[in-house]
Amino acid sequence: MYLVTVLGNLLIILAVSSDSRLHTPMYFFLSNLSLNDISLSSTTVPKMVVNLQTHSKLITYAGCLTQVTFFSLFACLESLLLAIMAYDRLVAICQPLHYLVIMNPRLCGLWVLLLFSISLLVSQLHFLMVTQLTFCAYVEIPHFFCDASQLLKLACSDASTNNIFIYFFGALLGGVPLSGILFSYTRIVSSILRVPSSGGKYKAFSTCGSHLSVVCLFYGTGLGVYLSSIVSSSLRKGAVASVMYTVVTPMLNPFVYSLRNRDIKSALWRVIRRIA
Repeated sequence: MYLVTVLGNLLIILAVSSDSRLHTPMYFFLSNLSLNDISLSSTTVPKMVVNLQTHSKLITYAGCLTQVTFFSLFACLESLLLAIMAYDRLVAICQPLHYLVIMNPRLCGLWVLLLFSISLLVSQLHFLMVTQLTFCAYVEIPHFFCDASQLLKLACSDASTNNIFIYFFGALLGGVPLSGILFSYTRIVSSILRVPSSGGKYKAFSTCGSHLSVVCLFYGTGLGVYLSSIVSSSLRKGAVASVMYTVVTPMLNPFVYSLRNRDIKSALWRVIRRIA
């Protein structure tokens, strides 16, 4: 699954970068999303594979902190990238004549830089908060990676401030982008319904179908992780939900975009034929 994730997302990046017809804001954000999906999986899966092969589940304190930091960075960036992609579709459908002016390459680059800076700031705050905790001599994390919420439960010192921080930023960086996505699609649907021809409606909906599927996958599995931890105390269910969130969703994203998008499919075939 990890190999499929890496290869699938690398093919998307290669197809977008090699085809000049795909040098548009929509595919620019898609290639950044694919790069982020590779990074998100790479923070947890390789270590898990090593653990399975060596039958050793040990991780150093520094390694655990590194995993927490990078996981929060890429998970936050994923949420923000999905929100800016929804805004891109909103401008493309509701203001098509001004699309290239509003979503110009310089502004798109600045958007990605801003989103990365916000995610980096949040991940560094996560890092600093976890370093303030003290742990007992022997700590066993009931998870397949160093999840911040699991670490807080195992801390010997008071972690109430950390809990408030995690839930506040989780709600902020999950709720605000999701609200922006819902607002964008409300405007998009109302605009599409005013299109007189059925062919025009289908074309407009088809440009949003892939992104909407990825949004449902990411937020559906992400909410499943946190709701399962609140409703159920089963560690197995929480781990399964986390696998869906960190492994399955990044693997499925390339399939969703390649199967539902003619431009991506044709570009991928050209890349494959060129390699062959």
